[in-house]
Amino acid sequence: MATYVSRPAWGLRARSVTSARVAVPLGLALLVGLSLYLRTGELGTGYWIDEGLSVGIADRPLTEIPGVLRQDGSPPLYYGLLNIWMALVGQSERATHWLSLLFALATIPVAFWGARVVFGRRAAWIAAVLAALNPFITHYAQETRMYALVVLLGMLATALFLRAYTADERPARRWPVWFGLVLAAQLYTHNWGLFFALALFLAWLVLLWLAPSADRRQRLRDGALGFGLTALLYLPWVPTLLFQAAHTGAPWSRRPGFEELTEDVPHRLLGSSAWLVVLVAGGAGAVALVRAGHGRRLTAEGRAVLAVAIVAFGTVLLAFAASQVSPAWVGRYLAAAIPPFLLLSAAGLAAARGIGLFALIVVATLWFYDEPPTRKSNVSQVAAAISPSLRAGDVVLSTHPEQVPVLSHYLPDGVRYATPMGFVPDVGVFDWRDAVDRLRATSPQRDLQPILDGLAPGRRLVLVRPIIGDDLTSWRAPWTKLVRQRSEEWEQYVTNDRRFRPTSIYPPLKEKYGPKPLRATVLMKAEP
Repeated sequence: MATYVSRPAWGLRARSVTSARVAVPLGLALLVGLSLYLRTGELGTGYWIDEGLSVGIADRPLTEIPGVLRQDGSPPLYYGLLNIWMALVGQSERATHWLSLLFALATIPVAFWGARVVFGRRAAWIAAVLAALNPFITHYAQETRMYALVVLLGMLATALFLRAYTADERPARRWPVWFGLVLAAQLYTHNWGLFFALALFLAWLVLLWLAPSADRRQRLRDGALGFGLTALLYLPWVPTLLFQAAHTGAPWSRRPGFEELTEDVPHRLLGSSAWLVVLVAGGAGAVALVRAGHGRRLTAEGRAVLAVAIVAFGTVLLAFAASQVSPAWVGRYLAAAIPPFLLLSAAGLAAARGIGLFALIVVATLWFYDEPPTRKSNVSQVAAAISPSLRAGDVVLSTHPEQVPVLSHYLPDGVRYATPMGFVPDVGVFDWRDAVDRLRATSPQRDLQPILDGLAPGRRLVLVRPIIGDDLTSWRAPWTKLVRQRSEEWEQYVTNDRRFRPTSIYPPLKEKYGPKPLRATVLMKAEP
């Protein structure tokens, strides 16, 4: 008793600070603060095509969103949340980007918890660091799209899956139930959630095969509970999904080659340089965890590593295989694979101990200085340059049809919008239904001429077209190739009409402006 009383007060305080109850929230708060510092530099960056679609789709009554998505091809959860968020904080770039930022920040404690439950405290802190600094998450934390939410829900679903299906003891019934609910939410957020869900199901089948015979019946019931609940909740959306698959698809995408699989995937998921460090150090640790068991009698950690590896690689490989049949491959969709890859990396680096800690320092340093692009499109600058000259009744003609929602966000009210397919009745969404066939059927004589003739003298026509440049890599898919051709044809047709005199061009002809740039030519229709 005397010894205890005689201890210095600062010693007791130091022990309390280093206790898990204080250290964990404090450490996570510091990581969230660091992540906040990294992920707020581009919050005010102007929208690009897809962000304009996000705001346009969400800016309507909540009950109308599922129906309008039959034209777009996406599930409704993110747009519903964005609808509520915009009603509270507004529609500015900074306001809507904050919603994605909050999803990204929430991923940090979820990653800590998910790794802690199965792989231990060291892996938990590594997972939290990776989630706080990952450049993919940093980029999409500042974009008005669903990818940060996909990462958050994927992290939570993976963690719940590991908790429900990899432990030695029988899990409480609530874990499969929570897993089923979160996985359903993931499916309602992005269609690549289907590949993620199928990879989880494959991992569960492997775990079921590895389980002792006496436990298989109960584990089968738990699997049926989790995956069955997901299927039941997702069933109402299936008719819309089938309609979207038949009529919208992804005509702007091409079949991915092996270079996308072997180069683009690791660079996007783990950084252009850091991925190799993670592969070497984390891979060695992950293999050691799996080999710690004997034959099919793996340890709980070994089963978890094997399962999360199946989910990580399975999500990517299933998406790659499906895109060979029906192209739907885009680098940003890899958000569905980020969570299992981060948890797998954390488990492997933690198992590698000293080498893993050194690798983590290298990766964190590389990621810290991996900055996202500062501009995704020049549409806001173009709109600011031409808006003062526009009046109600003027026509904005976009030869890149899906640019209309983002143009309408920035340009003045009262302006009419048209594409090669005619006037646009709903400027908040682009109608992807059989879009390639509809665009292919257009011609300047039949579709453009009535627009030019119907514009009153003294009115302005704004011809907005993409700046193609010399790199045609992103203009070779069925849709983008057709857009490129129609842009050239329609620009030439308008130029040949002597009734229209150009008054301004922005940006100037010799200037190219960042990724996905547009050029607007303002023309005045002469008096008769």
